[in-house]
Amino acid sequence: MVPGENSDMASNAIIECKCCVFRPDSLLIIVFASFLSQALKMTTLFSNQPGDEGLPGQERARVMAAVMTTTLMGVFDGTMINIALPSMAKAMQVPANVSVWFANGYLLSAAMTLAIFAALAVRVGYRPVFLSGLTVFTLTSLGCALASTPEMLIGMRIMQGIGGAATLSIAPAILRSVFPGRLLGRILGLHALLIASSSAIAPVLGGTVLGILSWKWLFAINVLPGAVSLLLVFRSLPPKPASDRTPFDTPGAVLSALLLGSMVMAANSFSSDHHISVGAISWSLLAMFSAITFIWQIRRAKHPLLPPVMFKNGRFTLAALTSLACFVSQGITFIALPFLFQSVYGYSPVVSALLFTPWPIGIVLIAPHAGRWADTFSAPLISTVGLALFVVGLFLLATLPASPAAWDICLRSLWCGIGFGCFQSPNNREMLSNVSRDYASYASGVLSIVRTFGQCLGAAVMGVLLAINELQAVHYALWIAVVASAASVVLSVSRLRKTGLAAA
Repeated sequence: MVPGENSDMASNAIIECKCCVFRPDSLLIIVFASFLSQALKMTTLFSNQPGDEGLPGQERARVMAAVMTTTLMGVFDGTMINIALPSMAKAMQVPANVSVWFANGYLLSAAMTLAIFAALAVRVGYRPVFLSGLTVFTLTSLGCALASTPEMLIGMRIMQGIGGAATLSIAPAILRSVFPGRLLGRILGLHALLIASSSAIAPVLGGTVLGILSWKWLFAINVLPGAVSLLLVFRSLPPKPASDRTPFDTPGAVLSALLLGSMVMAANSFSSDHHISVGAISWSLLAMFSAITFIWQIRRAKHPLLPPVMFKNGRFTLAALTSLACFVSQGITFIALPFLFQSVYGYSPVVSALLFTPWPIGIVLIAPHAGRWADTFSAPLISTVGLALFVVGLFLLATLPASPAAWDICLRSLWCGIGFGCFQSPNNREMLSNVSRDYASYASGVLSIVRTFGQCLGAAVMGVLLAINELQAVHYALWIAVVASAASVVLSVSRLRKTGLAAA
């Protein structure tokens, strides 16, 4: 979302139409009510039954609190910063193209190290990797708040991204390790709920903080919860012997960093330049070369960074491909909608942000229930139903009339969020439950990688469309998103045929 100059008015903005009044405080009420509803059902997550894997209920609760708090900080940090870029550029006295790196530095370093930390956690354990990453993230948050030069701030953001990657890449794996399999869908649904609700609240909260305090507080607020999370993890997450003591695949790590980093740079080049530049083509060629070389490396290495044996499990591979196609659709749509709302319909940036919030609200409303259903019924079936709903929602957005009412846009966005929320947590459960616990860290890394790759590919597609025809790019993009999401439905249906509903 492109930040606007009136971000300090975000908490007071209202979208009025004949049939509805949409306010930021209504968003906060919905999110709070959803969390309250889930909190009342939380006792099931901490119940103990004979034969349960993982940790007892009390230790389980502390680890969950630490992981969720860390995830909350990571999402807030990646989302709130966008609305603060104009203020940061003014305070640092730098042009807009330099201030963009206050956000991109974090994204680039995080993307480059996701696979590395997932593989490292298998060799040294979750506890040291998570503690180290959380420590780096917390300290660099303080460093960002104290930064006095743009170079120092960018450097701190790069280090902060590395710390964030260390925690986010293995967060689902940690939840898998401490919760029994019978509760895996529920806890992953709650995790998806947290991410979606954080994404919904972050722009409003960021605008409110900027209206009262300086941009430095967007980073400083991480210090206290980061310290509390460190204490919880230190006391509750037990040290476990490494499940894999084989040598670390250094060439594979370098190639994975090069691959993911060049993909982010290529997507950023396409999205920023709005034309096919030499830099965008160069980064794209480097990404292609890195991808081919990385695949060759993990297939020939005796102890690869990502074990290819994981992908011999058809259910895991199809879940990963389905997730990739779905995140491509989401990546395209998340860039296309701001252009649609502002350039086509003429809404202000603040109102555009509010028009977008029904999407994460839909995820908030359905994700925890979808996770619970996935523990009881067929996870592939539920995620396929969610994908079908998602396709319908994208089709509704692609066929918006020339002058739609605000409530019409909100309802269509809400439908997309409900479909995506119904898909995401069951599909994540399918990925994590179809590998052994020893490979859970790898699976968690793959989950983060396909999300990042899908969103970057979606951004690149949107960048190419803007370069070709900016006026028609939004409409073309939404139809491409419909096609990509329809492809994810085909993949998901083939998964049902391959495994059989009874086996799922």
